[in-house]
Amino acid sequence: MATPKLFHFFLVILSLLVSAAAKKTSLEPHQVEEDTTISRFRQYLRFNTAHPNPNYAAPVSFLTSVALSIGLQVKTFEFVPGKPVLLLTWKGSNPSLPSVLFNSHLDSVPAEEDKWSHPPFSAFHSPEDGKIYARGAQDDKCIGIQYLEAIRNLKASGFKPLRTVHVSYVPDEEIGGFDGSAEFVKSKEFEALNLGLVLDEGQASPTDEFRVFYADRSPWHLIIRAIGAPGHGSRLYDNTAMENLMQSVEIITKFRETQFDVAKAGHAALSEGFVMNMQPSEAEAGFDVRLPPTVDPNLMREKISKEWAPASRNMTYEIIEKGPLRDYKGRPLMTATDDSNPWWSVFEQAIIAAGGKLKKPEILASTTDTRFMRQMGIPAFGFSPMTNTPILLHDHDEFLKDTVFLRGIKVYEFVISSLSSFEEASQQKL
Repeated sequence: MATPKLFHFFLVILSLLVSAAAKKTSLEPHQVEEDTTISRFRQYLRFNTAHPNPNYAAPVSFLTSVALSIGLQVKTFEFVPGKPVLLLTWKGSNPSLPSVLFNSHLDSVPAEEDKWSHPPFSAFHSPEDGKIYARGAQDDKCIGIQYLEAIRNLKASGFKPLRTVHVSYVPDEEIGGFDGSAEFVKSKEFEALNLGLVLDEGQASPTDEFRVFYADRSPWHLIIRAIGAPGHGSRLYDNTAMENLMQSVEIITKFRETQFDVAKAGHAALSEGFVMNMQPSEAEAGFDVRLPPTVDPNLMREKISKEWAPASRNMTYEIIEKGPLRDYKGRPLMTATDDSNPWWSVFEQAIIAAGGKLKKPEILASTTDTRFMRQMGIPAFGFSPMTNTPILLHDHDEFLKDTVFLRGIKVYEFVISSLSSFEEASQQKL
């Protein structure tokens, strides 16, 4: 016999299913008319928040207006001047329970306009196939609007959350997040949220299964320097700077190839310029290294010092760690996706109730703000509800189809209602 808590959870899912059936319409390509929901999405996309000079003031003002129109509490913080963090709150009936945070970032990467079919900040909506072209359409302004539209629909249906729901919009994620989420998580304002779970951006899925990410790769910027005898380019020298550097590049390239072979087998999810007619006394190359949380960073340092840049070849190196590698207890930055994490089954069941399927949880190949949340010991998943969609983040002609966008709103209705209705998991930091 179902417990009262489980019964309440099933009632929430049942009411959403009934609501979905009542509102069901044909969302086939070519048949989606421009409505206020899509219009709001396109309006958000038109704000040019690309680096190096993102416009943060206009989108924050727009999002604030939308949030107030649906009755959310609004706060804005600036932990770094000119870089706002917008926090929206839907208070739960039992705010003593750990809350749930839905995060996205305001900024986007630059776009080469001449490489696009339509201007990247025009949010062109193709009448032929329903594609909405814009920088940030997938990464990640889509979820920023989907959160709000899902909450709007839930409030209109009479749903009331048990746990408090927060929605945050942060700056500078695309350049590391150090003036955004990194500062936010260290603040007393963040601590006061009493978070139990964070959902942040994921990636599109080319298949009909949703993708979910339980960890990121941590970036290292590795700079290797070689020293050798200078001289005229016509002379031959042993152990020149370029010779030593190229040997290291070859070793690193071979290592990358072996790792790529492992991935393809399914076992795992530039020198500075110099005058041409002289031998330089120093040469240097930089590498963007991404470490999964399953790798011991000390073993990686040992490999670099002994194989990639050994002192015996007149090599030196510098590692610039671009963010945390371990949480506050020294553990790898990973969120459990099994019974040890009570949030996982609730999230998984919400996706199933929404008519979706989840792929096997993955480690994200890139880096997001979830690393700062996980560093604080807070479970965090990366999730963007985009199926049957090519992965176009940072690419030319980034787009999202209107049908995919609208379906994502419905998915978030199930996710937000399920997570905010969950009565267990009143745990402290994991």
